[in-house]
Amino acid sequence: MAAESSAYTLTLPVLPLDDEVVLPGMVVPLDLSDPEVRAAVEAAQAAASSEPGKPRVLLVPRIDGTYAKTGVLGTVEQVGRLADGDPGALIRGRSRVRIGAGTTGPGAALWVEGTSVREDVPEPLPGQVTELVKEYKALATSWLKKRGAWQVVDRVQAIEDVSALADNSGYSPFLTIEQKVELLETGDPVARLKLAAQQLRDHLAEQDVAETIAKDVQEGVDKQQREFLLRRQLEAVRKELRELNGEKEGEESDDYRARVEAADLPEKVREAALKEVDKLERASDQSPEGSWIRTWLDTVLEMPWNERTEDAYDIQGAKEVLDAEHAGLADVKERITEYLAVRKRRTDRGLGVIGGRRGGAVLALVGPPGVGKTSLGQSVAHAMGREFVRVALGGVRDEAEIRGHRRTYVGALPGRIVRAIKEAGSMNPVVLLDEIDKVGSDFRGDPAAALLEVLDPAQNHTFRDHYLEVELDLSDVVFLATANVLEAIPEALADRMEIVRLDGYTEDEKVVIARDHLLPRQLERAGLESDEVTLDEGALRKLAGEYTREAGVRTLERSIARLLRKVAAQHELGERELPFTVTDGDLRALLGRPHHVPESAQDPAERRTSVPGVATGLAVTGAGGDVLFVEASLADPETGAAGLTLTGQLGDVMKESAQIALSFLRSHGAELGLPVADLKDRGVHIHFPAGAVPKDGPSAGITMTTALASLLSGRLVRTDVAMTGELSLTGRVLPIGGVKQKLLAAQRAGVTTVIIPKRNEPDLDDVPAEVLEKLDVHAVSDVRQVLELALAPATQGAGPQLPVAA
Repeated sequence: MAAESSAYTLTLPVLPLDDEVVLPGMVVPLDLSDPEVRAAVEAAQAAASSEPGKPRVLLVPRIDGTYAKTGVLGTVEQVGRLADGDPGALIRGRSRVRIGAGTTGPGAALWVEGTSVREDVPEPLPGQVTELVKEYKALATSWLKKRGAWQVVDRVQAIEDVSALADNSGYSPFLTIEQKVELLETGDPVARLKLAAQQLRDHLAEQDVAETIAKDVQEGVDKQQREFLLRRQLEAVRKELRELNGEKEGEESDDYRARVEAADLPEKVREAALKEVDKLERASDQSPEGSWIRTWLDTVLEMPWNERTEDAYDIQGAKEVLDAEHAGLADVKERITEYLAVRKRRTDRGLGVIGGRRGGAVLALVGPPGVGKTSLGQSVAHAMGREFVRVALGGVRDEAEIRGHRRTYVGALPGRIVRAIKEAGSMNPVVLLDEIDKVGSDFRGDPAAALLEVLDPAQNHTFRDHYLEVELDLSDVVFLATANVLEAIPEALADRMEIVRLDGYTEDEKVVIARDHLLPRQLERAGLESDEVTLDEGALRKLAGEYTREAGVRTLERSIARLLRKVAAQHELGERELPFTVTDGDLRALLGRPHHVPESAQDPAERRTSVPGVATGLAVTGAGGDVLFVEASLADPETGAAGLTLTGQLGDVMKESAQIALSFLRSHGAELGLPVADLKDRGVHIHFPAGAVPKDGPSAGITMTTALASLLSGRLVRTDVAMTGELSLTGRVLPIGGVKQKLLAAQRAGVTTVIIPKRNEPDLDDVPAEVLEKLDVHAVSDVRQVLELALAPATQGAGPQLPVAA
């Protein structure tokens, strides 16, 4: 059988409860100072005057202005004064009521119709419900005992009704309003008891965790207090010992401990530093280990572990800074702009750190001297709003220069990378690794191998210096390495860097650099004002084209400095009035005759190619591109031995290219109309002028072939033609490297026609447009095309003819 309570309809005044819930069986005092509470009680009293029984109200929780769907029928047990003297009413919750539609009633209160909630409890109680009742009583007893509420324990144990036991949890102060409303709206007594038991179980679990944490905290506090007391006693003992030995009172280790604890250090670094402080406290004053520890602690405390500068994410502004400080160098500027744009997008999307790594960059600027690689690093830092520090690697041979020395060595220091971070004062500077191709190696190790971890984006977030022996995050550093020769960089190291080539400036770019940067700087150094001496564009262009021939602008700057010194000296001697404008006609009087007059501007009889057997080639040197002349001659059959003679300090590859050129002409000379019999009977001599300079590489193959063909045919090589390309035995012209540098050199030398391999045509995209406009570039695939373009027609070969070509 089951005990049932039949449902019925009630019309009651609403007594709203703001942020409070009353469950059936609860007795609560309410303040009648609240107008809504007073109105509900007065309306209930007015209605009760015509009906038997106590005044009845409907207690409804109201949360954030919203009424609950279920309320509690309450009876006004007593009206009087509360403990503080304010008017109040004592109300007892009776049963649940499902709220219906609003209606009318006496007084100013809100009246509603409600339906009592029917509660069915099986009798006798099933075994599961009995166990649930026991569990709830045990949980409630455990919680009440912890609070010391023994009288309430007895009352809870005496409750046998399932519904009343569940509603008794309404007194629990740890339940939230939402949890109490959930209990109120759960009509099934068994389900309600399960919910109350779960809420109480969760609270007890949270309370156990909180007690455990509080216990651990207390134990930690006790340990710290004990440690503090022991340290104070240790200090007192040391003070007594110092006084006994007549020594002055010191203040060393305690100062380091305070500094370490006050410093903003990463957790692992702090732990390592505190261990060293402990060693320092235990070490005697005479121990040498004490000085090592102090030096190490000073270094760690001076490192900017958590200092970072904010990047300037004005992409257009950064581009303008780079353009203002450096002319040309479009590839580098574009790469830096791309890097800043990606950094900005990652920051906007909260991707500043991915996998423990930040968004650093490793670029290698490779190019000849004087093109602005080093100064570009400062401009990049300026554009990004970062600190700049330069690390000179030229001549470094010791691995410890990069990774640092072990602390066991006397005079040990951290490596140059750590010192650079320390000098910059932030963890994200722009670090310029200058002259990385000049790093050497000996018995002390290979610094280039130590740089592998520094420059590897996948590893450098956990870089460990031998001196610090703690992890240092280098993943946010922008590394810019500079080099003159890419081949001198170890392959594994070059693979970790993004190579950006700076192949030199065009003449127009040199004029702009001289006008906007070099001239103002040298005017200041010469003590001259900008309006006292000016150089017109013609003078700057002649300085760049005829007084200097280089990929960079260092010699150009020295020429400008010399010119300004001359003008300043003449003014001081009274020989020249200021202001003075220097034109191209004044340069000879001030600097002497030009040193690099183009072949095309010389007298035809004085040109190198004015005789057969001389051709103009193109080469790449450590100073950029350059023109290279090849001379060929045949020995007299009576005095010279047959064979090939090579001079000019040539490498093995170039010697092999000469053999290939000679073999090709011997086998194909007849079809080209050349007297190949002379090649069999007479010795061939090929010479490359500038004999003190070592030369190597395959790109002079077609140049040597052209020189030999010119010698045999008696036809001159055109003065305005220069060429580069590797030759195969079948006469194919194979691709070579350094096309951009070679074309820039050809343009500087006054050459107007350049022959390159057909397969190097894509490299023309890297050549500045203004250079291509001044050059007639022919891409060929066969050496026969080269000879057709390079050799002057026989009717124009009126120059000196060699007897062999007759």
